[in-house]
Amino acid sequence: MDSQTQMKQIVADAAIKEVKSDMILGLGSGSTAALMIKSLADEIRSGKLQNIRGVATSFQSEVLALELDIPIIDLGSVSRIDLAIDGADEVDPGFQLIKGGGACHVREKLVAAKANQLLIVVDETKLVQNLNLSFPLPVEVLPNAWKHVHDTIAEMNGTSNLRMATKKAGPVVTDQGNLILDVFFNGGIKNPKDIEMCINNIPGVLENGLFVDLADRVLVGKIENNNPVVYSPTKVS
Repeated sequence: MDSQTQMKQIVADAAIKEVKSDMILGLGSGSTAALMIKSLADEIRSGKLQNIRGVATSFQSEVLALELDIPIIDLGSVSRIDLAIDGADEVDPGFQLIKGGGACHVREKLVAAKANQLLIVVDETKLVQNLNLSFPLPVEVLPNAWKHVHDTIAEMNGTSNLRMATKKAGPVVTDQGNLILDVFFNGGIKNPKDIEMCINNIPGVLENGLFVDLADRVLVGKIENNNPVVYSPTKVS
């Protein structure tokens, strides 16, 4: 197991310690979240956790949960979620996030908004001082609106590219049947709340990958003295 996988595994296991029996649990998407779902299934099989119901943030996480016999309920059937555990592509010192590397950020944000607590699990490579300097901001757009959104973002001093698939011809298509623009702003994103609102006000945009004031806690995996360890950073106001 390489060092990054070790970091992801230990933080995924640490997150499961926050889960209690009878919870409705938001199941995140991505590589670290997948490890968390597998660890959750182990705890359920052992009997340590009972009556867990999951709300999936993507088709990917739903399929994995069902394969591991974790009961899944629809997001629309619940008013609140006890705890959501998800990864992130970037986390800044104020716990503002960029998500959407897996093109799942629309459902991820819906689950996060309904959660009593959002716990973010990452390895230390995802911690940044400023958002969007090295990782693009994903923006989900209606297929016939992508060029309009692209041009409008350019007027906001942003550069965007249509995300292309790697194992098929053409663009990435989301679970909702839409397209993704990956956006970089000159100098990064220093005012995520304003950028989130401005982008979402562009006609044709469904949602963007800025998660502002949603994360309650962050668990970080890192390698220390050749061993994987977990710590929880303090949020900077």
